[in-house]
Amino acid sequence: MLSDKQLQQFKEKLVTMKKETEAELEDYHNDEAKETYQNDETGELSSVQDHPANSGTDQFERAKEQTFYEQARERMMDIEDALKKIEEGTYGKSEKSGKEIPLERLEAMPTARYTVEEQEEMEKE
Repeated sequence: MLSDKQLQQFKEKLVTMKKETEAELEDYHNDEAKETYQNDETGELSSVQDHPANSGTDQFERAKEQTFYEQARERMMDIEDALKKIEEGTYGKSEKSGKEIPLERLEAMPTARYTVEEQEEMEKE
């Protein structure tokens, strides 16, 4: 069982992670607003594509940014869930079995929901 001091340390770490993730999401939204005009990023004066590869590169970059955004959103949900668990007194317990999640795992991944064994078992299914 985690001590009050350990819980406070994890809460502080999660709050820091939340602020960093919020900044990432805000950066994405600011960049998204700029992409309204496709040629702003390339510096081109005309909206006419001069090479088909440019279009492919732009699509790839947008897809990559969207992936990063989705990952940040998922990370934010995990962080908020972990903070809620701290408030409810269930932080550090597996959602599957109720067993204590080892301290080492929580230190490596403060948003962990399961023990390593349970996570591996679920990934095999």
